[in-house]
Amino acid sequence: MVAIREKTMVNIDLEGHCESHTLTRVRIREHEITIDEPAAGGGTDLAPTPLGTLLASLIGCTNVILHKIAKRDGVPIESMDVTVHAILDRRGTTLQEDVAVPFPDIALGISFATAASPEQVARLRADLGRFCPVSKILRQAGTRIEETWNVTHR
Repeated sequence: MVAIREKTMVNIDLEGHCESHTLTRVRIREHEITIDEPAAGGGTDLAPTPLGTLLASLIGCTNVILHKIAKRDGVPIESMDVTVHAILDRRGTTLQEDVAVPFPDIALGISFATAASPEQVARLRADLGRFCPVSKILRQAGTRIEETWNVTHR
């Protein structure tokens, strides 16, 4: 019997059609994401901003990776919610000056119910930072991510 190994490196291809100076429709596989700016920023406010989309990716990645870790460790997770509160240094986006760290601080709130032991939850916490690629990219760019965990034990 031959063991099948998953690829460790894969290509991810996206295409963006820029319908205006703010409105972009991005194709990912068979999906489309629309990105826009609010009216105050010259856009049509039809969709989240590029930065809002980035922060939404942090929430989505946190969800996916935490559930993968929990499944690997046999930890049941119920009714999970994730929140982000980010501080943006707008000097870069308003072209005032180059900003090395656009998001100096992000508060990431993770709430869920579980029957896991405190030790199992501690392992989830430790592994999330090791395996969430969006979190790693932001941290490596200089963003401080402060995680607040609200775990209800059942």
